[in-house]
Amino acid sequence: MTDDEARFAYLAEGNAKQARKRVAADLLIRDEAGRILVVNPTYKENWDLPGGMAESNEPPRAAGERELTEELGLTVVAGRVLVLDWIGPHGPWDDQLVFIFDGGTLSATQVETISISDPEISDFAFVELAEAKAMLRPDMAQRLARAHDALATGATDYSE
Repeated sequence: MTDDEARFAYLAEGNAKQARKRVAADLLIRDEAGRILVVNPTYKENWDLPGGMAESNEPPRAAGERELTEELGLTVVAGRVLVLDWIGPHGPWDDQLVFIFDGGTLSATQVETISISDPEISDFAFVELAEAKAMLRPDMAQRLARAHDALATGATDYSE
């Protein structure tokens, strides 16, 4: 075994032992009236922002874009990170990183093309911020409010 091969094997062993993080990537998408796109997942009690879990070795931004295309047939280029949260272990779940990206503002034509293309989603709607917050789980409602504020301030909101 060469020195390079031995070093690679050593690094690969270390990589295999390091912690892995679950990563969720959601998108804050608005229509021309400023209403927020929310989706109703079939596997959760509350509505949610469009997006989902990153696959192995998938960048968070790409995960959000992929989930949006899979679930609603909509293609957008995710903008900057509005919110990044670390969520500690809870229930059966390990810790997780949650990103909310700016999904931009859709034209009326883009809104008309949205169609549910994944059985994980039963419905979608564009709603005002207050209504969206009432439809989401309390932790997601708080995250949405912070993301909405981050749109105005130009900051990224990080929380643990």
